[in-house]
Amino acid sequence: MVLKGLKRLEYRGYDSAGIGGVRDGKIYFCKEVGKLNILEQEVVASQLTLQSAIGHTRWATHGIPTKINAHPHLDPAHSVAIVHNGIIENYERLRQSMKEQGAKFITDTDTEVVAHLLAKLYKGDLVKAVQETVSLLEGAYAIAAVHKDHPNTIIAFANQAPLAIGIGNKEAFVSSDTNAFSNHAQDVIYLENSEIAFIKPDKTEIFDSKRNKLNRSTSRLSSSSSDYSKMGFEHYTLKEIHEQPQSIRSAMQGRLLDDYGTVVFNDPGFNPECLVGIERVLFLACGTSLHAAHIGASMIEDKARLPSSAEISSEFRYKNPIIPKGTLVIAISQSGETADTMAAVREVKAKGAKVLAICNVEGSTLTRESDYTIMLRAGPEIGVCSTKAFTSQVTVLTLLTILISRMRHMSKQEGQEYLHALMKLPDQVQMVLETAPRIAEVAKQYAKYDNFFFIGRRYMFATALEGALKLKEISYINANGYPAGEMKHGPIALLNPECPVVALCANKSTYSKLLSNLTETKARSSPLIAIAEEGLNGELKGIADEIIWLPQTIDELAPITTTVATQLLAYYIAKERGADIDQPRNLAKSVTVE
Repeated sequence: MVLKGLKRLEYRGYDSAGIGGVRDGKIYFCKEVGKLNILEQEVVASQLTLQSAIGHTRWATHGIPTKINAHPHLDPAHSVAIVHNGIIENYERLRQSMKEQGAKFITDTDTEVVAHLLAKLYKGDLVKAVQETVSLLEGAYAIAAVHKDHPNTIIAFANQAPLAIGIGNKEAFVSSDTNAFSNHAQDVIYLENSEIAFIKPDKTEIFDSKRNKLNRSTSRLSSSSSDYSKMGFEHYTLKEIHEQPQSIRSAMQGRLLDDYGTVVFNDPGFNPECLVGIERVLFLACGTSLHAAHIGASMIEDKARLPSSAEISSEFRYKNPIIPKGTLVIAISQSGETADTMAAVREVKAKGAKVLAICNVEGSTLTRESDYTIMLRAGPEIGVCSTKAFTSQVTVLTLLTILISRMRHMSKQEGQEYLHALMKLPDQVQMVLETAPRIAEVAKQYAKYDNFFFIGRRYMFATALEGALKLKEISYINANGYPAGEMKHGPIALLNPECPVVALCANKSTYSKLLSNLTETKARSSPLIAIAEEGLNGELKGIADEIIWLPQTIDELAPITTTVATQLLAYYIAKERGADIDQPRNLAKSVTVE
């Protein structure tokens, strides 16, 4: 059962894995380096059986991937086993203090400190020992533990990190991600900061940090088993690329009011009052979500005439930012657990700002801590590189732009024109998907190169950043996204016959300017791949070595059709190079550490 759960979480980390638990008053465990199938083979070979069990699939933060550093971690007497997500910030200080008292450590991890502490503080009262342990820890962490004297109990405690308890039929589960148990438990409890849970098959008790017992209500989960199947595709990533017509439809379903040229969000966590009286919009996000945020900021500033900007969460949180009155903060995260975005959200909330979350996971930390929420409805994303979540984010941001603009000065007719372009989008994305054989041919020809530039203007700049990121993530190619006009301010020095340029040409308002940039590029003998809309003038054909044609849409939606093409290009290049597409090296799906 634990192995099955870990398989559904392997996209979150996969450089080592382990399982441990209690049987007949003793702790037994098995740990292996590498992907989960290696651990599974060893567990089967050793015939490991346990009364209660915990498991972990790891993305190394403290200590290189080795069998010793893999979770679970134990105290010297093997009375306690611990699995842990996050970082114990004061672990070195705790470790040194225990060393001075004679403790010996065998790993490079911060997790081992927790096992030592819990074992040392246990004097027969498990609740007290856990409470005392929690009081000594600093940082963002989620921990599950078992103790040899309590064979039918899993202990769980968390601080500023996700941890969920699944309640089944005379069985219970605990995980950092509800995906692990969604097939077996539909009721879930999310632990809040510094809460401690003692989980048994038929009973779960929750305490605060002062040992006061809490009464917590459950939430309901919903998922489909097909979300965790490749459905005949070679990789989850390819399946999720091909799911985008449907995920975009889901993002729009029930939200378009064509008669009024506007949008409605019926999400339980959303109230349009959050859009009244706003004078500025600030986006917070990381990675792919940041690229969507840049597009969203451009759309809102252009159409709603509101000053809008996008900030990198990991930098913003250290800026001591000024948040003027009337600022709406929009935080974007596929998982809702991105540590830097959560820290930035807590910073702006402490300064009095209201936060609107755009997220794909119900019940995630971001949705629970934000004032308002709009769900993406993209469905689970198993491939580590984000595909359908990004296009759903841009779709939802387009809807939000229409709503804000109609509340201000946009006419009904203009709103309807915007909506009509959106309604065509799923079919247009399907048309891009049908060009996959052509894109695969281009990928095969260019997969040998180790350096790429992606360039574009206006909405295509953020799209270039996203296209370059996809190629980096799954092909391990050095790819850089740049605004096309900036190439001559330095980066053009890197162009040569061994450095292809992917030009994103689907922004009609800047197309003529981009053509000038492409002639500069061509003069440096770089191979040129253009991704452009059908019906453009013939000048591009005389410049580009390869052209991938897209259906025509408005500039604001061109990032979506263009991105689907760059996703396919990255996928087929990665496949040609033999890269691990669903689980690229060094990456995890949810970045829950800083």
